[in-house]
Amino acid sequence: MVDVPDEIELTAPQARVLGSLIEKAATTPDAYPLTLKALTTACNQTSSRDPVVDYEPQLVETTVLALKAKGLARVVHPGAGERATKYRHVAHEALELGPAELAVLAVLLLRGAQTVSELRTRTERLHGFASADEVESTLERMAAWPGRPLVVRVERQPGQKEARWIQLLEADVEGRAAASATAGTAGGVAGRSGRVEELEQRVARLEQRVAQLVEALGDLVELPADAPSD
Repeated sequence: MVDVPDEIELTAPQARVLGSLIEKAATTPDAYPLTLKALTTACNQTSSRDPVVDYEPQLVETTVLALKAKGLARVVHPGAGERATKYRHVAHEALELGPAELAVLAVLLLRGAQTVSELRTRTERLHGFASADEVESTLERMAAWPGRPLVVRVERQPGQKEARWIQLLEADVEGRAAASATAGTAGGVAGRSGRVEELEQRVARLEQRVAQLVEALGDLVELPADAPSD
């Protein structure tokens, strides 16, 4: 098994392009390798992406060529009767990844920190894991990859039910994952506080309306002091 060189450190656009190439190789093999237009569309799609981006074709082209220089992508020049240059990944060769590891890496590159159960669900179209335990075993192998770990477990944050995993090919991914978790926790607390305040305001308005209704009804049903009784 090859040692993963430390110099393979990806920018955010490189992570998105590589993840998109790996994904499309598995899910749309008839349309793979990808043209620049198809690769740009794959990077910018709104489903199965976090965050959603809006890359220009020029950026995507520059990025895929940078991946080529890192030994992670290849340019497929037009053949007879073809006009468009196409691109494919070679991450499985460069990193010696099997189908299971490749699927997990792709989804982590495309969607950031995720739990084992999320990874099992989101890798279904790329690789069929038999169980969550199989996903976890794959992650543990990747965490002990020769030369350097490819993934790492991020401990459960307050308000989260499970620990999450992140890929380590991308620079500063740990910092962004921690910031995301902190923002999510703070957002949850702020959201609950806001809802409580809104409910308190609604209760106060309802109490005021009830008091007004009681006062109005009291005026209607009040009998004169000298009214005859049966």
